[in-house]
Amino acid sequence: MKKTLCLTLLAASLVAQGQREKTTFQTAERWKPTTDLRADAVMVYGTRSGGGATFSERVQSWRERGYTTHYMTGIAWGGYADYFIGLWDGRRHMDEGQKAASGDTIMHGRQTPYIVPTKNFLKYFKERQIRPAIEAGIDAIFLEEPEFWARAGYSEAFKREWQEYYGFPWRPPHKSAENTYLANKLKYHLYYRALDEAFSYAKALGAERGMKVRCYVPTHSLLNYTMWGIVSPEASLASMQSCDGYIAQVWTGTSRAQNYFNGVRRERVFETAFLEYGCMESMVRPTERKVFFLTDPIEDRAVDWEDYRRNYQATFAAQLLYPSVADYEVMPWPDRIYERLYRVSSQSDSMARIPRFYSTQMQVMINALGRMPVSHSRVSGPQGVSVLMANSLMFQQPIRGQNYSDPHLSDFFGLAMPLLKRGIPVEIMHLENVAYPQTWAGQKVLLMTYSNMKPLSPAAHSHIAEWVRQGGHLIYCGRDDDAYQTVSEWWNQQGNHYAAPSEHLFALLGIPARASGRYTVGRGTVSIIRQDPKEFVMKPQADAPIVECVRQAYGPWQETNHLQLSRPPYVIAAVMDEAASDEPLRLQGSYVDLFDPALPCLTEKVVRPGEQAFLFDLQTVGRKQPQVVAAASRQYDEQRTRHSYSFTAKSPAETDNAMRILLPRAPKRVSVSVPSQWEWDAPTHTMLLRFENQPDGVRVEISF
Repeated sequence: MKKTLCLTLLAASLVAQGQREKTTFQTAERWKPTTDLRADAVMVYGTRSGGGATFSERVQSWRERGYTTHYMTGIAWGGYADYFIGLWDGRRHMDEGQKAASGDTIMHGRQTPYIVPTKNFLKYFKERQIRPAIEAGIDAIFLEEPEFWARAGYSEAFKREWQEYYGFPWRPPHKSAENTYLANKLKYHLYYRALDEAFSYAKALGAERGMKVRCYVPTHSLLNYTMWGIVSPEASLASMQSCDGYIAQVWTGTSRAQNYFNGVRRERVFETAFLEYGCMESMVRPTERKVFFLTDPIEDRAVDWEDYRRNYQATFAAQLLYPSVADYEVMPWPDRIYERLYRVSSQSDSMARIPRFYSTQMQVMINALGRMPVSHSRVSGPQGVSVLMANSLMFQQPIRGQNYSDPHLSDFFGLAMPLLKRGIPVEIMHLENVAYPQTWAGQKVLLMTYSNMKPLSPAAHSHIAEWVRQGGHLIYCGRDDDAYQTVSEWWNQQGNHYAAPSEHLFALLGIPARASGRYTVGRGTVSIIRQDPKEFVMKPQADAPIVECVRQAYGPWQETNHLQLSRPPYVIAAVMDEAASDEPLRLQGSYVDLFDPALPCLTEKVVRPGEQAFLFDLQTVGRKQPQVVAAASRQYDEQRTRHSYSFTAKSPAETDNAMRILLPRAPKRVSVSVPSQWEWDAPTHTMLLRFENQPDGVRVEISF
């Protein structure tokens, strides 16, 4: 009883200290001077001992430095060898790894298979992973990457789950489209069940100790998982009472997946990232759950520092173009970012730790995230144009012997990319969320296809049909001839005899089953294009039908090659290549360039095709109150008088600080506790200050 009371008081104290929790990061290491990011919270990874420290020691090392401590671990893989080799319950469980048709277990590392989350595994997981975190006074649990590979489904454990779920013996997934669909639907169910059980247990255990435990799922986007051949619960978690939100795991590694546009297959990192973040933002928008956006200054694949920097800027700008989101995982695994060696450039085999200029730029960016406001501003371009997605995107995989294919998810990009490239900030709508009224707020045009996904219930069609009758404009594209149209599902069972699920929707709208063309339904319209969306992007100049159809539904708009957003005091812009224009975007005003580690002051920022900009708008802040407008550090103990300004700056060791400080007058005296340099910019009333960072803090005192 005494121990429980102490833990409860500790948890309450920690929540009070870190109640913002606006920024966070994940690490399996204890606190180190080189990784002291000064975020609000840290997600301590895994309960095993490692790096010479126990789980409790790792947690305590961060708490001593003022961090709120959360807990993260993988639910589909992790350091769970004690379960698989029989140390937990005396029985080996290697048959519970995900297995491919070849008979090979799909591994995440040595003695670390991807997991079939059986009920027995969940008992182990709750006892060995969730309980220790709650007992350590941690009140936020992050269970990442609930992943079941689409190529898996052949292990004995999966066969047993199949029999229990469907009531008939397992069928080889690769033998037919229906078998594939059923296998992936089961995988989806298994991880939904696993998360719900783990989160419900965490909340109940926390409640016993007087703690309100919050539970989140760090997950890749539905778009990425589909492209990579992975099944995960995704949008269905919005209906899970035990789930409080997500981390949107979007970074260079996911967004550089190649796709087609105008007949060319290539990387389109900014555009893909923008759509990935849209997938995640739209999952929480109607439910008001929390989402953290993640970016990574590097990626899993070993490339070079310049490649990392360029693509980091692209994904970073993409996340900021969603003004309703202002919580961030600023980076994963800082130890590998700050301490590992990577190639200096693509032309060099020389290896080096992160360049000082890049760590300065990166820290300016992540410290800006700590101040990033939620904004009611809207990104530039026509609003209210959405593409419909569903979790069943992950169920459809290529089947041997079938002539239908969807290279690089082109049935999705065929709807989204032609519009995005013309300056329309395409939104994502999840079929699983159409019952929420907020899903439809501001929606004018909805594009959909059942070429690459299928509705899991008929209920969604009623909501779509009602929206059309009230004045919405629906555009349906598809030949409806892929093998998955005929799987045994609700549209051809229980008294339904539709050849394709779209026919059920059309019946509700009063439209013939195999219709094409434009129809008026109530106050809205339905346009049916009998082409699969992939046909709009896999050949050059083939997207005119979909663009013209959107133009007829929405009305005229001015095509641009860029997206731009003002969320004061910040301005974000991205100019796309392959667009109607190759003109640069020229932003005029008084800015500090936050993508430049020198933090220059500009009166004009020129953003060329393929580039992005992140600016501090000096015109949005007055000159009377001194303040740090940009810095590669976080500031503490700020003190202001009529003639002085002082603070303590903290940031990781072995990095350089650059600070742009706004002052009412030119400084008369600048005192810094370490060697420093400074210069005054009279037109902007800002001072540029440079010194080497120290995690224990550098004291700055300015008189003016």
